[in-house]
Amino acid sequence: MEPGDKPAIASLDLAELHQCVHCGLCLNQCPTYRATGLEPESPRGRIHLVQAAADGRIELSERFKEHIYLCLLCRACESACPSGVQYGRIAETAREHIGPPGSPMAQAILHFVFTQLLPFPNRLKLAFALLRLYQRSGLQKLLRPLLPQKLRDMDAMLPAMAKKFFQPEANVLPAIGPRRARVAMLNGCVMPLMFGEVNAATVRVLRLNGCEVIFPMRQICCGALNTHNGENVAAKQMARRNIDAFLEAEVDAIVVNAAGCGAAMKEYDYLLRDDAEYAEKAKRFSNLVKDAGEFLADLGLVGAMTPVNMTVTYQDPCHLAHGQKIRRQPRQLLQAIPGVKLVEMEGSDRCCGSAGIYNITHPVMSQHLLKEKMQSVSATHTDAVVAPNPGCMLQLRYGAQTYGPNVTVYHLMDLLDRAYGDDDAETK
Repeated sequence: MEPGDKPAIASLDLAELHQCVHCGLCLNQCPTYRATGLEPESPRGRIHLVQAAADGRIELSERFKEHIYLCLLCRACESACPSGVQYGRIAETAREHIGPPGSPMAQAILHFVFTQLLPFPNRLKLAFALLRLYQRSGLQKLLRPLLPQKLRDMDAMLPAMAKKFFQPEANVLPAIGPRRARVAMLNGCVMPLMFGEVNAATVRVLRLNGCEVIFPMRQICCGALNTHNGENVAAKQMARRNIDAFLEAEVDAIVVNAAGCGAAMKEYDYLLRDDAEYAEKAKRFSNLVKDAGEFLADLGLVGAMTPVNMTVTYQDPCHLAHGQKIRRQPRQLLQAIPGVKLVEMEGSDRCCGSAGIYNITHPVMSQHLLKEKMQSVSATHTDAVVAPNPGCMLQLRYGAQTYGPNVTVYHLMDLLDRAYGDDDAETK
């Protein structure tokens, strides 16, 4: 395109595209480029493709869509980029134009999930209750051998559903001891249904550290999966609802224990930048959002802890290390737990291949990355992996079962909760 020409797709002609100087320092940080060695599967290559589409030199074809969706949106390239290119915004904007991945049937299913399940907590809870019935009634064992291979693989990745879903005891839970902060907590969509014990542990640890914990009643899913898969209309609706619900609570911080959710909520200000009514409120909201580990490390732990004698390694969730630039605080908290020995793994901030629903939509690449990750875990000779993000936890548990080593996967809040023990029945 010559200077002065108007782009063919103006909304794709992003400022971030023009920050890229094509130096290539992102290449070897990109999981898909390292696996394929192909330029179109690198951040730099995809930036070229989006710019070409914006200029009208190429069409938004199926091939274009494949290149854009093979990206995991891990944002490791952003950590490596000397020009500060925010590649995630480029990819998410492109996905908004091309819609969800997969066949027309897969797209229809994903659109239903993104617009008719995730924004409605009761519908999602019903869906997971049916899934629990499927697992516990014996239907799973009966039907799994009859499923097509792709569905059988997906079924094998399902964790066992908990007997009970997490439900906070009250919408306002007082601090244990002198109050040091008033915080609101994101319950999340998947967390209370699949990792309810982590939410419960997070509440206990926060309260024991002097936090009054609020669960705003009208909160819903953060919308991260919607944004990552081109469903921005629904994502914006969900963001507006969360902003209203959480700002009403008038808290010192909004605490999130899932890295992907935290990254998305810290970027509500960007998502709603053109919304005259919500742009300013979104900025206030995003400034309040804190990862649970980030918040507790900055607040400072109080209270006696008992030893948790364990050697662990730490997996940096992509949306924590690259998306939120949080690396020090989780390690600081782990090292504060008596008895815990932290052994770093090679490439701890490389994606494990989970990436939201990527392990379902792109199983071959996902398994390649998972196998590589489990080799790194194995080399540490540790008892456990700590990964404060539900997607990483699911993926690593599946990786341990499939490739080894035989390690247990914990959320950071699990180990802190264990260290604080169960002496105080009031906190349970």
